[in-house]
Amino acid sequence: MAHNTDGFFGLNEALLSSALAAVVFSLLSAQPLTVVGITGLISLFNYTIFHIIQLHDVSLYPSFMVWVGIWSAIFHWLTALFNICDYMRTVTDFSSETFALYVGTIYIIKGVEELAINFYDNTIVNGFASALVAVLYTLTVYLLEKIGTTCLFNTTTRKLLSDYAYPIATIFWTGFSHFPGNLADVNFIRLPTTKAFLPTVSRSWVVSFWDLPIKWIFVAAPFGFLMTLLFYYDHNVSSLTAQARRFPLKKPAGFHWDFFLLGWTCLVAGILNIPLPNGLVPQAPVHTDSLTNYEDAVQELKTDDGEVIIRKDTAATSVVEQRLSHFIMALAIIGTMTGPLLIILGLIPRAVFSGVFFIVGWGSIEGNGIVEKIIFLCREPRFQSPSDPLLTIKRSTIAHYLFWQLLGWACTVAISQTIAAIGFPVLIVALIPFRWILMPRLFARRDLQVLDRLTATNEVVLVSLGGKPEMPEEKREKMRRLRRVEEGVEGNGTDVNGSMAGEKSD
Repeated sequence: MAHNTDGFFGLNEALLSSALAAVVFSLLSAQPLTVVGITGLISLFNYTIFHIIQLHDVSLYPSFMVWVGIWSAIFHWLTALFNICDYMRTVTDFSSETFALYVGTIYIIKGVEELAINFYDNTIVNGFASALVAVLYTLTVYLLEKIGTTCLFNTTTRKLLSDYAYPIATIFWTGFSHFPGNLADVNFIRLPTTKAFLPTVSRSWVVSFWDLPIKWIFVAAPFGFLMTLLFYYDHNVSSLTAQARRFPLKKPAGFHWDFFLLGWTCLVAGILNIPLPNGLVPQAPVHTDSLTNYEDAVQELKTDDGEVIIRKDTAATSVVEQRLSHFIMALAIIGTMTGPLLIILGLIPRAVFSGVFFIVGWGSIEGNGIVEKIIFLCREPRFQSPSDPLLTIKRSTIAHYLFWQLLGWACTVAISQTIAAIGFPVLIVALIPFRWILMPRLFARRDLQVLDRLTATNEVVLVSLGGKPEMPEEKREKMRRLRRVEEGVEGNGTDVNGSMAGEKSD
């Protein structure tokens, strides 16, 4: 984001925004487990606006972004006031999987773009060394996180290595980039830092946004609406994933209040000219997962030959539902804005952040339902699990369903690579009515029950959203049955009336 906005949004702006959101949501939100901060999508949104304003007068950008934040805050409050968040209960895996695949793809693209900076000015050695560090960092985090699912070491060690995979990998590969010898010949590009608690460029935190020409104030309104549209889906889906059914939560959610609160963070962040924060995927569910207590049970399976196979059976028993962990994150982020810690951050090579983009992006892709269905279609039939529900429907039906998901993914990714990227929230949100209006006309009810399901299935979540909705394919099926019954009654009524008339004439 700093590279694409000529440094206007730099490290300190991102840290302050994340700290602001973490403090507010850890103390005041209804669901403090939802981690809030700067996302790759808001970065895309900010520098796309920068490129649009640059076509007219780039000096307007600071004040214009303030008004985008103000308008966005107003739209957030209206959304919360009229309970529009209730419609998030209609989100299904059709749109959430497409969105997750889109987010993962964008993160990986941004990781590659970040690496490309290291090849500028024909610095081939720096570029390839940075690419190597990024890939190895990605593999390190991935393997450390996977240790938590294995039987290696004991439970405590597995949990420590899995939960702290990112800091372990960051410390090691940052130190690696400073090793003497041949590596000393590589000029790794480091994270650019500035003075503590000051903006990246020479400006005050609050600009004179009230001097912006009136026409530009109203031009900012649709941008604020698009920002709200993005946050409506992104933040609420982040909250949904942080409260998924696999987490045994007891405390109810509060989507309307949290979205109202997000409006206030938009207002403050806009006035301070820092990126607007919202819910983070996949950090939000990862936070809940780290607070979940799991119990490992030993399962013994005996074969026909008498051999005993031992398997580990892990089950979630409870979640530590509290505000402290999110608040500690906020304090830690504020601490990184101090002089000594900024110096330490300045030691980190940018290649590490490319690795962060890669592993976060891959996290949204690896277990994605779209990818799983594609693998199902590619797998040799004799090796399919007999209990897989996908076996109950035609392969052509699965391929047809995937076509629409991949079309939505391709359109959003394509538009994000152009100056029209400002409109990608419209495509994302449009997936919801597309699923409810058109998909029941294209697929049978039984097929949709196998291929798709509601994203919000946890009871504590549905309480905040007005309860579980009735799926459109179920409504259509009921209407068909009702018509058949009515047609049957009308036909029987004619027969009865006719026979009655005949009896009277007799």
